[in-house]
Amino acid sequence: MALRHAVLAALLDGEYSGYQLAKAFDVGVANFWYALPQQLYAELTKLEKEGLVAGRQVVQETRPNKRLFRVTDAGLAELEEFAASVSKPSFIRDDLLVKVQAADHIGTAPVIEQLEERASAADARIELFGKLLRQMRGDADEEQFLRRGERIGPYLTCLRGLAFEQGNRDWCLRISAVLRERRTSHEQR
Repeated sequence: MALRHAVLAALLDGEYSGYQLAKAFDVGVANFWYALPQQLYAELTKLEKEGLVAGRQVVQETRPNKRLFRVTDAGLAELEEFAASVSKPSFIRDDLLVKVQAADHIGTAPVIEQLEERASAADARIELFGKLLRQMRGDADEEQFLRRGERIGPYLTCLRGLAFEQGNRDWCLRISAVLRERRTSHEQR
């Protein structure tokens, strides 16, 4: 997947300025695709040149003018083509796992601390995802929303982000407990 497809998918909900797109990425898309704001602005420029998004100038009296972007029919066709292509398997590339891999040969106190920090960060994202999911489904319970919700894609990716963060938190807490216990038992010998 290229950044272009993530940008096009994020714009399916309507018109966004570059700033609004960066905020939408930060909240909804970042759980599966990370991009810096400057990367998003550069991608919007490319997509507009290719005719995959259309931009329009909005004149504002008390603020600088802004450009709003929306997906064009060509952009939607690009997403259709992308959706039909074979997806590559995902993989983990994480420096903390390298540290855990080396745990038998290094001091584990900093690794335990980092695992616990990551678990804490995951807790914060779990809370955020829960809030987003509740907002998206409104008064409907989850099963009702999954069967009849208006825009299901963002909800489903948010569920994936939630599951990822829960798994990440649980793993970090378990591994920090294992390393802490092993360190304690080695110190008692």
